[in-house]
Amino acid sequence: MTISENDLHAYVDDRLDAAARRAVEAQLADSPEEAARVQAYREQNAALRAMFDPVLNEPVPERLRRVDATRRSARFAVAAGWLIVGIFSGWIAHALVVTRGASTPTSFARQAALAHTVYSPEVRHPVEVGADQQEHLVNWLSKRLGANLKTPVLTAEGFELVGGRLLPGDHGAVAQFTYQDARGKRLTLYVSRLAGGQRDTAFRFAQEERIAVFYWIDGPLGYALSADLPKQDLLAIATSVYKQINP
Repeated sequence: MTISENDLHAYVDDRLDAAARRAVEAQLADSPEEAARVQAYREQNAALRAMFDPVLNEPVPERLRRVDATRRSARFAVAAGWLIVGIFSGWIAHALVVTRGASTPTSFARQAALAHTVYSPEVRHPVEVGADQQEHLVNWLSKRLGANLKTPVLTAEGFELVGGRLLPGDHGAVAQFTYQDARGKRLTLYVSRLAGGQRDTAFRFAQEERIAVFYWIDGPLGYALSADLPKQDLLAIATSVYKQINP
Protein backbone atom coordinates (compact mmCIF):
# COMPACT_ATOMS: atom_id res chain seq x y z
CA MET A 1 0.00 0.00 0.00
CA THR A 2 1.04 3.61 -0.53
CA ILE A 3 1.65 5.28 2.84
CA SER A 4 0.22 8.79 3.14
CA GLU A 5 0.55 11.50 5.79
CA ASN A 6 -2.93 10.56 7.01
CA ASP A 7 -1.73 6.98 7.49
CA LEU A 8 1.15 8.21 9.65
CA HIS A 9 -1.21 10.21 11.86
CA ALA A 10 -3.62 7.26 12.08
CA TYR A 11 -0.68 5.04 13.04
CA VAL A 12 0.34 7.44 15.84
CA ASP A 13 -3.29 7.55 17.07
CA ASP A 14 -3.54 3.72 16.92
CA ARG A 15 -6.44 3.81 14.43
CA LEU A 16 -5.12 1.40 11.78
CA ASP A 17 -6.04 -2.24 11.33
CA ALA A 18 -3.34 -4.87 11.71
CA ALA A 19 -2.45 -5.08 8.00
CA ALA A 20 -2.18 -1.31 7.54
CA ARG A 21 -0.16 -1.00 10.74
CA ARG A 22 2.36 -3.60 9.53
CA ALA A 23 2.67 -1.75 6.22
CA VAL A 24 3.39 1.55 7.98
CA GLU A 25 5.94 -0.07 10.31
CA ALA A 26 7.69 -1.63 7.32
CA GLN A 27 8.01 1.78 5.66
CA LEU A 28 9.22 3.42 8.87
CA ALA A 29 11.94 0.79 9.18
CA ASP A 30 13.28 1.92 5.78
CA SER A 31 12.79 5.67 6.35
CA PRO A 32 14.57 7.17 9.41
CA GLU A 33 13.21 10.60 8.50
CA GLU A 34 9.58 9.47 8.63
CA ALA A 35 10.31 7.47 11.78
CA ALA A 36 11.63 10.65 13.41
CA ARG A 37 8.46 12.50 12.37
CA VAL A 38 6.28 9.79 13.89
CA GLN A 39 8.27 10.01 17.13
CA ALA A 40 7.82 13.79 17.11
CA TYR A 41 4.04 13.36 16.65
CA ARG A 42 3.95 10.99 19.60
CA GLU A 43 5.90 13.39 21.80
CA GLN A 44 3.61 16.26 20.80
CA ASN A 45 0.56 14.16 21.72
CA ALA A 46 2.13 13.30 25.08
CA ALA A 47 2.86 16.96 25.80
CA LEU A 48 -0.69 18.00 24.88
CA ARG A 49 -2.18 15.24 27.04
CA ALA A 50 -0.04 16.36 29.97
CA MET A 51 -1.41 19.89 29.62
CA PHE A 52 -5.07 19.22 28.87
CA ASP A 53 -6.02 15.95 30.58
CA PRO A 54 -6.31 17.65 34.00
CA VAL A 55 -9.10 19.81 32.57
CA LEU A 56 -11.34 16.74 32.36
CA ASN A 57 -11.23 16.40 36.15
CA GLU A 58 -11.91 20.05 36.99
CA PRO A 59 -15.18 20.51 38.91
CA VAL A 60 -18.09 22.43 37.42
CA PRO A 61 -17.97 26.01 38.79
CA GLU A 62 -20.39 26.58 41.64
CA ARG A 63 -22.02 29.52 39.85
CA LEU A 64 -23.16 27.12 37.12
CA ARG A 65 -24.78 24.86 39.73
CA ARG A 66 -26.91 27.58 41.29
CA VAL A 67 -29.67 27.73 38.71
CA ASP A 68 -33.38 28.17 39.13
CA ALA A 69 -34.28 24.68 37.94
CA THR A 70 -38.01 25.40 37.85
CA ARG A 71 -37.93 28.46 35.57
CA ARG A 72 -34.77 28.65 33.49
CA SER A 73 -33.07 25.28 33.58
CA ALA A 74 -33.59 24.33 29.93
CA ARG A 75 -32.70 27.75 28.52
CA PHE A 76 -29.72 28.10 30.81
CA ALA A 77 -28.45 24.62 29.96
CA VAL A 78 -28.38 25.42 26.25
CA ALA A 79 -26.76 28.83 26.75
CA ALA A 80 -24.24 27.55 29.28
CA GLY A 81 -23.37 24.62 27.05
CA TRP A 82 -22.48 26.88 24.12
CA LEU A 83 -20.62 29.24 26.43
CA ILE A 84 -18.50 26.44 27.86
CA VAL A 85 -17.79 25.04 24.40
CA GLY A 86 -16.72 28.48 23.17
CA ILE A 87 -14.54 29.21 26.19
CA PHE A 88 -12.94 25.78 26.16
CA SER A 89 -12.24 25.89 22.42
CA GLY A 90 -10.71 29.34 22.66
CA TRP A 91 -8.64 28.29 25.65
CA ILE A 92 -7.24 25.28 23.78
CA ALA A 93 -6.37 27.37 20.73
CA HIS A 94 -4.58 29.91 22.91
CA ALA A 95 -2.84 27.20 24.89
CA LEU A 96 -1.29 25.67 21.78
CA VAL A 97 0.76 28.84 21.38
CA VAL A 98 1.39 30.22 24.85
CA THR A 99 0.10 27.41 27.16
CA ARG A 100 -2.17 27.77 30.12
CA GLY A 101 -1.30 30.43 32.71
CA ALA A 102 1.76 31.53 30.79
CA SER A 103 2.56 34.41 33.15
CA THR A 104 3.43 32.02 35.99
CA PRO A 105 6.86 30.41 36.39
CA THR A 106 5.43 26.89 36.26
CA SER A 107 3.61 27.46 32.99
CA PHE A 108 6.71 29.21 31.62
CA ALA A 109 8.56 25.94 32.16
CA ARG A 110 5.70 24.08 30.44
CA GLN A 111 5.96 26.42 27.44
CA ALA A 112 9.67 25.70 27.20
CA ALA A 113 9.11 21.94 27.44
CA LEU A 114 6.41 22.04 24.75
CA ALA A 115 8.62 24.08 22.42
CA HIS A 116 11.43 21.58 22.98
CA THR A 117 9.10 18.66 22.26
CA VAL A 118 7.82 20.23 19.04
CA TYR A 119 11.09 21.44 17.51
CA SER A 120 13.96 19.30 18.82
CA PRO A 121 12.95 16.14 16.85
CA GLU A 122 13.03 18.04 13.54
CA VAL A 123 15.51 16.40 11.18
CA ARG A 124 15.75 18.97 8.39
CA HIS A 125 14.59 22.18 10.07
CA PRO A 126 15.43 22.14 13.80
CA VAL A 127 16.33 25.86 13.65
CA GLU A 128 15.63 28.94 11.53
CA VAL A 129 19.22 30.24 11.58
CA GLY A 130 22.16 27.89 11.89
CA ALA A 131 25.26 28.14 14.06
CA ASP A 132 27.30 29.08 10.98
CA GLN A 133 25.53 32.47 11.21
CA GLN A 134 25.82 32.78 14.99
CA GLU A 135 26.54 36.52 15.06
CA HIS A 136 23.52 37.26 12.88
CA LEU A 137 21.38 34.88 14.96
CA VAL A 138 22.27 36.54 18.29
CA ASN A 139 21.86 40.08 16.92
CA TRP A 140 18.50 39.22 15.35
CA LEU A 141 17.02 37.59 18.45
CA SER A 142 18.48 40.26 20.76
CA LYS A 143 16.77 42.94 18.70
CA ARG A 144 13.44 41.11 18.74
CA LEU A 145 13.53 40.55 22.51
CA GLY A 146 14.97 43.99 23.28
CA ALA A 147 17.82 42.50 25.32
CA ASN A 148 21.45 41.53 24.81
CA LEU A 149 21.32 37.75 24.50
CA LYS A 150 24.23 35.34 24.73
CA THR A 151 24.73 31.85 23.36
CA PRO A 152 26.51 29.86 26.08
CA VAL A 153 29.35 27.59 24.98
CA LEU A 154 28.62 24.02 26.09
CA THR A 155 31.50 22.20 24.41
CA ALA A 156 32.84 21.04 27.78
CA GLU A 157 29.43 19.49 28.49
CA GLY A 158 29.50 17.69 25.14
CA PHE A 159 27.03 19.92 23.27
CA GLU A 160 27.50 22.18 20.27
CA LEU A 161 25.21 24.98 19.10
CA VAL A 162 22.95 23.98 16.20
CA GLY A 163 21.26 27.38 15.85
CA GLY A 164 18.11 29.13 16.97
CA ARG A 165 14.63 30.27 16.10
CA LEU A 166 12.07 32.94 16.98
CA LEU A 167 8.83 31.92 18.73
CA PRO A 168 5.74 33.83 19.93
CA GLY A 169 5.20 34.41 23.65
CA ASP A 170 2.78 36.08 26.05
CA HIS A 171 4.88 39.23 26.24
CA GLY A 172 6.39 39.35 22.76
CA ALA A 173 9.13 37.43 21.03
CA VAL A 174 10.78 34.32 22.47
CA ALA A 175 14.22 32.97 21.53
CA GLN A 176 15.01 29.27 21.40
CA PHE A 177 18.61 28.08 21.03
CA THR A 178 19.21 24.42 20.16
CA TYR A 179 22.29 22.36 21.07
CA GLN A 180 23.22 18.80 20.11
CA ASP A 181 25.75 16.23 21.32
CA ALA A 182 27.68 13.63 19.32
CA ARG A 183 24.86 11.09 19.70
CA GLY A 184 22.25 13.47 18.31
CA LYS A 185 20.71 14.22 21.73
CA ARG A 186 19.38 17.76 21.79
CA LEU A 187 18.72 20.35 24.47
CA THR A 188 17.14 23.77 24.09
CA LEU A 189 17.60 27.09 25.87
CA TYR A 190 14.31 29.03 25.89
CA VAL A 191 14.52 32.79 26.62
CA SER A 192 11.42 34.93 27.08
CA ARG A 193 10.38 38.29 28.41
CA LEU A 194 8.15 37.98 31.49
CA ALA A 195 5.73 40.42 33.11
CA GLY A 196 7.15 42.54 35.93
CA GLY A 197 10.72 43.24 36.98
CA GLN A 198 11.45 40.10 38.99
CA ARG A 199 14.93 38.91 39.84
CA ASP A 200 14.63 35.34 41.00
CA THR A 201 17.93 33.68 40.15
CA ALA A 202 17.17 30.47 42.06
CA PHE A 203 16.90 27.37 39.89
CA ARG A 204 13.56 25.60 39.76
CA PHE A 205 12.86 22.18 38.32
CA ALA A 206 9.90 20.82 36.37
CA GLN A 207 9.24 17.51 34.66
CA GLU A 208 6.92 17.35 31.64
CA GLU A 209 6.61 13.70 30.61
CA ARG A 210 10.19 12.71 29.68
CA ILE A 211 11.41 16.31 29.37
CA ALA A 212 13.31 17.74 32.34
CA VAL A 213 13.41 21.54 32.69
CA PHE A 214 15.56 23.78 34.86
CA TYR A 215 14.34 27.37 34.77
CA TRP A 216 14.98 30.70 36.46
CA ILE A 217 14.04 34.37 36.17
CA ASP A 218 16.64 37.08 35.88
CA GLY A 219 15.21 40.59 35.74
CA PRO A 220 12.82 40.90 32.78
CA LEU A 221 13.95 37.62 31.21
CA GLY A 222 13.07 34.04 31.95
CA TYR A 223 15.43 31.21 31.03
CA ALA A 224 14.55 27.52 30.70
CA LEU A 225 16.86 24.67 29.76
CA SER A 226 15.01 21.57 28.50
CA ALA A 227 16.20 18.09 27.55
CA ASP A 228 15.45 14.41 27.86
CA LEU A 229 18.27 14.01 30.38
CA PRO A 230 18.64 12.91 34.02
CA LYS A 231 17.99 15.71 36.49
CA GLN A 232 21.54 15.92 37.80
CA ASP A 233 23.08 15.98 34.31
CA LEU A 234 20.78 18.81 33.24
CA LEU A 235 21.48 20.70 36.47
CA ALA A 236 25.21 20.70 35.72
CA ILE A 237 24.56 22.12 32.25
CA ALA A 238 22.09 24.71 33.60
CA THR A 239 24.72 25.84 36.12
CA SER A 240 27.20 26.37 33.30
CA VAL A 241 24.62 28.31 31.27
CA TYR A 242 23.79 30.54 34.23
CA LYS A 243 27.45 31.33 34.95
CA GLN A 244 28.06 32.30 31.34
CA ILE A 245 24.98 34.51 31.17
CA ASN A 246 25.86 36.14 34.51
CA PRO A 247 29.69 36.16 34.60
